[in-house]
Amino acid sequence: MMFVATECTQTSFKDFTLIMPAISVGNVGQLAVDLIVSTLNMCRVGYIHTDCLIPMAGNNPYATFAENANDLSTNAEVYSSPELRLAVLQIRTPIIQTKSKKFCKLMVSWIKASGFSRTVLLSSSHAYQRDDQQLLGSPLRYLQTPSMQKVTGDRLKEMEWREMETVSAFPGVTDSEQRLYIPGGGATKGLFTDSCAEDIPMAVVLIFCSEGDNIPDAFTLLNHLNTWLHLVDAPAQTQPKWRIPASWRLLFGSGIPPALF
Repeated sequence: MMFVATECTQTSFKDFTLIMPAISVGNVGQLAVDLIVSTLNMCRVGYIHTDCLIPMAGNNPYATFAENANDLSTNAEVYSSPELRLAVLQIRTPIIQTKSKKFCKLMVSWIKASGFSRTVLLSSSHAYQRDDQQLLGSPLRYLQTPSMQKVTGDRLKEMEWREMETVSAFPGVTDSEQRLYIPGGGATKGLFTDSCAEDIPMAVVLIFCSEGDNIPDAFTLLNHLNTWLHLVDAPAQTQPKWRIPASWRLLFGSGIPPALF
């Protein structure tokens, strides 16, 4: 895997915050990343070249006028906002099943080599597979690596965020052994555990949801993240205004062809 910079761009990410999605249930992380890139009008600075993702090419998903609508986009692109010291990686295709571990290792080594001050992984997990303690209250959870804990301290606890609970490894038999379980979370657990091992400051912010129209889940996840990172300023007691990208017009396919009737 390698990061390929687009021409004439400054691509040092030292001390930047990186936000990236996990390919997880409802594609909530990817929808949230779409909203960030579109709202902050972020500039594409490069792409990730890897054989771990299904190949893809398409039109510019963030087109704002006819001239840039035909710009080519690929399966993993990096956007940047130097004034906010923020970089965003958007992943648009699934990880090839047999290459998930390789993808996690390569991703973590790129994050480390780039010098990001912290990484936020946006993810989701199957709502129907929650255990009893996870059914109550907010559907939002977070995880942070020991290195991230050093960076944030008790900030997230003070904000009354809920940490992702561990569940019994052998439910109904014994509760002595607990494990981290993120069903439907794709590579979330792999990226998190590899980041712990490599001493990378990473936080996972996830939502329990079901497959369907997951746009409301993306807004919920992003508004929650915004209370911490303040990507968009909003008056007290109001939700920030996120700009919906042009590509969402075809989120559920194009209209029904009149020729059918």
